[in-house]
Amino acid sequence: MTETDTGRSNQKKRTRTAIVEAARDLIGTGAEVTMPAIARAALVSDATAYRYFPDLPSLIGEALAGVWPAPADALRPVEGSRDPVERVAFACEFLLRGVLARQGAVRAMISATITRPEAASGRPGIRFGLIDEALTPLRGTLGAADPEAFAQLKRDLAVVVSAEALFSLTDLCGLDSDEAVASAVRTARTLTEAAVRATGEG
Repeated sequence: MTETDTGRSNQKKRTRTAIVEAARDLIGTGAEVTMPAIARAALVSDATAYRYFPDLPSLIGEALAGVWPAPADALRPVEGSRDPVERVAFACEFLLRGVLARQGAVRAMISATITRPEAASGRPGIRFGLIDEALTPLRGTLGAADPEAFAQLKRDLAVVVSAEALFSLTDLCGLDSDEAVASAVRTARTLTEAAVRATGEG
């Protein structure tokens, strides 16, 4: 590789890094996230941004990589608890507070994948890891006794422990952020409590 090629390669890396960092900074503000806004912050043209990232979801996905902690780390404050209800409530609030902090990016990702469902696999799917970790105490009870009921509980929680649920409560039901989080957490607790009662542990 010639010195010119090396310089060009390094410049491409710097440009890509600048775009990702600009996206990460914008996401951190909670503001609306668009490709033009990111390009402006990175001091590149829209066309340049699209040369490095074919669409907004792919850029957001890379910018969010490593931003969310691993599920076990996220639930560290309740790691000593064997109460799945407490753990699920904590996981739900953790996710929704994180969504609120990054809601511009989350809304952009949801918008893009609703119109292109085939791209949904590119969404981070943070909720599923958190739900699995929160339900660890039930794996050997409900999970062993009734695998389908355990799987159904996970599906039920995936509806509630979600950005979509949060935005329905704020945008459509008119709740403020704290009220919306409290409502979702209450529903997640209710679902989990019913499952715990079914195991005879409640």
